[in-house]
Amino acid sequence: MSWNWEVFCKSTLEEDFSPVCFGTGGEITYIDWMLSAWAWTMSVSALGLVVAMVLGVLMGTLRTLPPDTLLTRSLATLGNAWVELFRNIPVLVQVFLWYHVLPAFFPVMKSFSSFILVSLALGFFTSSRIAEQVRAGIGALPRGQRFAAMAMGLSTVQSYRYVILPMALRIVIPPLTSESMNIIKNSSVAFAVSVTELTLFAMQAQEETSRGIEIYLGVTALYAISALTVNRVMALIESKTRAPGFIAAPSSGGH
Repeated sequence: MSWNWEVFCKSTLEEDFSPVCFGTGGEITYIDWMLSAWAWTMSVSALGLVVAMVLGVLMGTLRTLPPDTLLTRSLATLGNAWVELFRNIPVLVQVFLWYHVLPAFFPVMKSFSSFILVSLALGFFTSSRIAEQVRAGIGALPRGQRFAAMAMGLSTVQSYRYVILPMALRIVIPPLTSESMNIIKNSSVAFAVSVTELTLFAMQAQEETSRGIEIYLGVTALYAISALTVNRVMALIESKTRAPGFIAAPSSGGH
């Protein structure tokens, strides 16, 4: 088996090679293309993670509301339904639903780019998993914290905002790390709607160069670097915000 790593220095438009590997003067090499695809992968992942965190924390919190009133019971039911719906539909199917089905019902979505639609699909899918982590984190807190907040005259919203959520989010950082890494890996489904991320680059570059080993190893390395970087960043955040006396909430739903 022979290796030809110079394939990354090859022009995507011509048969010659760039002496500096990175294209100049408008010339694009395969390594230029791969780095651009990496940027798209990270952009889709970042936007999807923002959506997932916002919705996941919201829905996870709703699931733990005390069943004191019809409103709180309804909101808890909404949170539970959200998790069961988005967690049990494969992420690739959700991407197709956002891209092919929902625009037929909501015409304004036809103006959305593939990048936005696939980021939303990833965000909604991951939010269901983060909601479960947040629910577990809140459930791991001593009930006395909620009672103490109520005794101080705080409303339910204030109790969650100032007492419960700040502590719960600190103890669920480890499972959130897994979800942050997973969303990078799951971003590969963006190839299905023609977002030029790493997986689509690998498929097209392999067809054009017939150097699948080098191309896929390069892409694999970038996925690994991305996930490990997120892991280290989240570990640093965890070390700075660790709640004394608490262990991480268990991850739910499997990986």
